[in-house]
Amino acid sequence: MLKLFPTLALGLLATTAMAAPIRSLPQPLPIIDTIPAAKDVAFPGTMTLNIDATDVTRGIWKVEQRIPVPAAGPFTLLLPKWLPGNHAPRGELDKIVGLTFTASGKVLSWKRDPIDMFAFHIDVPAGVHHVDARFSFASATAGNQGRIVATADMLSLQPNNASLYPAGWFTRRIPVTTTVTWPKGWTAAGALRETARNGDAITYETTDYETLVDSPFLAGRWFRKWDLGQNVTLNVAADFDRALAATPEQIDAHKRLVDQAVKLFGARHFDHYDFLLSLSDTMGGIGLEHHRSSENGVPTGYFGDWSKGPGDRNLLPHEFTHSWNGKYRRGADLFTPDYRMPMRNSLLWVYEGQTQFWGYVLGARAGLATKQDTLDSLAAIAAVQDNRPARAWRSLDDTTNDPVISSRQPKGWLSQQRSEDYYNEGMLIWLEADAIIRRESKGAKGMDDFARAFFGVNDGDWGINTYDFNTLVKTLNGVQPYDWAGFLTQRLTEKAAGAPLNGFTLSGYKLIYTDKPTTAFNAPRRGVTVNNLSYSGGLVIGKEARVEQVIWDSAAYAAGITVGDQIVSVNDRPYSDELIKAEITAAKGGTTPLRLIVKTEDRLRQVELLWTGGLRYPRFEKSGPEGALDRLLVARP
Repeated sequence: MLKLFPTLALGLLATTAMAAPIRSLPQPLPIIDTIPAAKDVAFPGTMTLNIDATDVTRGIWKVEQRIPVPAAGPFTLLLPKWLPGNHAPRGELDKIVGLTFTASGKVLSWKRDPIDMFAFHIDVPAGVHHVDARFSFASATAGNQGRIVATADMLSLQPNNASLYPAGWFTRRIPVTTTVTWPKGWTAAGALRETARNGDAITYETTDYETLVDSPFLAGRWFRKWDLGQNVTLNVAADFDRALAATPEQIDAHKRLVDQAVKLFGARHFDHYDFLLSLSDTMGGIGLEHHRSSENGVPTGYFGDWSKGPGDRNLLPHEFTHSWNGKYRRGADLFTPDYRMPMRNSLLWVYEGQTQFWGYVLGARAGLATKQDTLDSLAAIAAVQDNRPARAWRSLDDTTNDPVISSRQPKGWLSQQRSEDYYNEGMLIWLEADAIIRRESKGAKGMDDFARAFFGVNDGDWGINTYDFNTLVKTLNGVQPYDWAGFLTQRLTEKAAGAPLNGFTLSGYKLIYTDKPTTAFNAPRRGVTVNNLSYSGGLVIGKEARVEQVIWDSAAYAAGITVGDQIVSVNDRPYSDELIKAEITAAKGGTTPLRLIVKTEDRLRQVELLWTGGLRYPRFEKSGPEGALDRLLVARP
């Protein structure tokens, strides 16, 4: 038995208590990229792709693909990940099912890359010259799974969801021949042209994989086509035949859109162009640019509700402009050789912001929207940006990262988070640039001159012509000398309380608020109607009286109302859109708050909304003679 003196025993206990605990300290394994980098060399062979798109009831595309292989050994196949127009890694990998590879009749094992989940590794046996891939694309069956792309009457087929490509080559160097089997009796359209037909199976021209991904299809039971001139076609599918009843005047407006765009840019960067327009209340909406086509999805009332306001008619001018801006002229850091390299979005304020600018201009020039409706739409946009508290902490250039940061998911506190403001605030920059050019040149020049100098080059070239910030500044200075680098840098990086509205004020337009909404402000877009009280207390109310937005630091915010709340009553009466507007009007100039009962999940609570400013809706007030903006919206002869 060990006997210790008390002092010694205490010392040993203290030493034991102070000893460091055992902690294993590993080192990380290195990340080894086993996927071949893309090289700008010809791929040895032509892929064949067969897509069966007949199962529209379930929205399942069956894919069979034959892929030549250059040699035996390791071979990697990729599903497109970073998708053009999405500006983010948005490939629908989760919807690829039943994937198998075979060679010479034997099944090959495959393994997903542990780092890049969009890559599949296989080992090619000796003597094998091609590999066959089979899989299905199981599209979304509900809106919370993604965009609905198939209904009983139409479908949207994007080749990036129904094909693989070999790693190691620029996608523009990989040839592919595509055959699609469509539902019986349906009409299909897209940028690729038909070369052969066998029943409902159509084989399309052999092209490169980059062009294939950039060439989606629209097919439908109810379908119409209109020739818009300049080798441009309006292809429209609808939920039912009567939705296709466009008037000659409506089609003439679309013809003027094409004419005005070609006059503006001075060159065409397509051999032919196809608008793919779906009119549907069941298939998901979309607005996605391609070089020789665009995907456009709006509700069925596109033609039938024409007199109710501009609605979604800005969509086609916007996407058409992208053929020049975004597809042809593209930010150098946004161009990638394949769909695996990450895209860098630093110039989206040009790619999307200037496209937004030209979209509204061309819509007005073509008569798709009246000048007044265009001004009212611009006023609505200006008001949103001018009431964005987030501008005080987050500059515009940082919003170009939003496609990657948030993947275009809804945001709870949009006004304080910001979103992809490079669209609309970017447009405000270009409106101001036009006013500056006209002022400095004493009216001799405007942004039309920039468009011709920047986009109107190399007529017929439908490749990609990249640029950087310095190229942009140089072109602007060539149109009208000015401190464009300083101007653009300030607008991109400033943190200010209000939006840059000089494009309007220099033209004699002042943003004001009245108690009556404009037609453009009230017109539903893509089938969504809301009670927009953003400037009348600070909230937006949607279906079932649920709060969709609360403006940060507004009266609604101070009252504790949160996104997702359901408003049950207003001043002790059941909620309706008209009731809350009437009560806001009655409270104007007083001191008594509105009493609301709101439901938050499973709790009811009373809220006092202290807003006494009445109803406020944005519009422009004009003072003075015709200005830069007035001249900008006039059709070109």
